[in-house]
Amino acid sequence: MSDDIILPSATSMSTLTISDVSRTGFGYNPSVGTASNSITSETSNILLNRKTISLTPTSANSIYDKNVSSKKITEISLSSLSFLFCEIVNWSHKNSKGIQDLETRLNGLGYQIGQRFLELTKLREGFKNSKREIRIIEVLQFIHGSFWKSIFGRAANDLEKSQDVSNEYMIIDNAPLVSRFISIPKDYGNLNCSAFMAGIIEGALDSASFQADVTAHSVPVDGYPSRTVFLIKFHESLMVRESLRFG
Repeated sequence: MSDDIILPSATSMSTLTISDVSRTGFGYNPSVGTASNSITSETSNILLNRKTISLTPTSANSIYDKNVSSKKITEISLSSLSFLFCEIVNWSHKNSKGIQDLETRLNGLGYQIGQRFLELTKLREGFKNSKREIRIIEVLQFIHGSFWKSIFGRAANDLEKSQDVSNEYMIIDNAPLVSRFISIPKDYGNLNCSAFMAGIIEGALDSASFQADVTAHSVPVDGYPSRTVFLIKFHESLMVRESLRFG
């Protein structure tokens, strides 16, 4: 291997002198350095006369102009949401290898939303009213109540603890919003598209340092055919942390 440094072509750099400038007065001249980009009366005219495209939103109602700490919940069209989610399911379906793979994909998409929305919800609560939940029951009550309401416009229906397994809890929604307009194919009869919502829960819990695996299970009852139980299984290390802190 040769240690010789290979220089650019003579026509591009080696023949440049201090008097070489671009036709517009801009550009980097290695013989001069950044001084070759200094603004002069000639170059300022070029800047003023050059056509530009404004990237600043012109509408006062633009989402970029709104205060993220505002507690006011902006309602969106349910039909638009259902159309968007149906397309998400359709796209995930085309790229999946089966029911389990499809639910995993939906869970992953929801997970990213949950991570970000937890921070937004806490920000909107404000520093005076907000607190950091340090116990499992506290963070679950927050997810079941304030967090659920900020996303879906209402709190979840129930929050329960498993009597048989110490690290399992359940959030129950009698009518999950994302399942309202979904038609499940016959060959995907066991599919539960609320896996997307399970991902939101899991992302929020992980972001709050409560690591858990969350899955969605269809448990229909009279009057609520799409009733879903979100099974939350906390990691064993978290249960050890809980017992050491609070006995």
